[in-house]
Amino acid sequence: MIKDNIEAILKNIEQSKAIDTDVLLVAVSKYRDIESIKQVYDAGIKHMAENRVQEFLDKYEALPKDISWHMIGHVQTNKVKYIIGKVCLIHSLDSIHLAEEIARQSKKNDIQSDVLLQINIAKEASKYGFEKEEIYDAMKQISRMNNINIKGLMCIAPLDATENELNNYFCDMKNIYEQSKIMYNTNKAEMKYLSMGMSNDYITAVKNGANVVRIGSAIFNSEKG
Repeated sequence: MIKDNIEAILKNIEQSKAIDTDVLLVAVSKYRDIESIKQVYDAGIKHMAENRVQEFLDKYEALPKDISWHMIGHVQTNKVKYIIGKVCLIHSLDSIHLAEEIARQSKKNDIQSDVLLQINIAKEASKYGFEKEEIYDAMKQISRMNNINIKGLMCIAPLDATENELNNYFCDMKNIYEQSKIMYNTNKAEMKYLSMGMSNDYITAVKNGANVVRIGSAIFNSEKG
C-alpha cells in the first residue's frame, strides 16, 4: 500500500508541476513505526521529516544513516543542540531568537546549518511563523549571522481553507519567495526551496510553485491530513 501511495503522489506531482521544476517529496514520519518508515525507504524515498525532537532522535538512531532528515515542527531553543548536525534542513525557523540559537550551536560544532523561514501566511493565532510583513527584515538580520544559511521559505496553510483560499495563500508565498530571491540571493541566503503543501493540499501547492512537499498520511494510509 505504501509503495502504491508513493507512486500515486509522485504521479500527481509530475502532472501538477511546471516543466522546469523539480519537486522534492519529503515523507513525514511522525507517529509512524520503524517498519512502516522502512517501507517508505525501500520505495526510494530518502528524505524524512519529524516535528518532535525526541521522536526524531529515536528514529535517527534506528534507521539507515543515508536518510536525509528534515525538522518541520516548532523547535524550542533548549532543544536546538540535539538536532544540529543531524538534520539536513530546518523548515520551521520562526523567530530571530531561534535563529540566534541555531547559529550559536552551529558555530560551537563548527558546522553550517540550513534553514527555511516559516511564514504564518494566514495569520493564524495557533501557528508559529513570521508575519509576511516582517519577513524581509528577518532575512536581513539572519543573513548577517554566522553558521546559519537561509535556503528558502515554508508555510502551513489552514486545514479548513477552501481551494480559492489555498491558491491565494500559496500564490502569496510564491511571490514572497521570488521577491526574496531578488533581494537576498547570496551565499548566506540562497533561496532554493519553497516548502508548502501537505497530504490534503500538496497538488494545489505544486501548481502554485512549491518545490518541496511534506506528505504524511497520504503515504502511510488512505486518510487525508
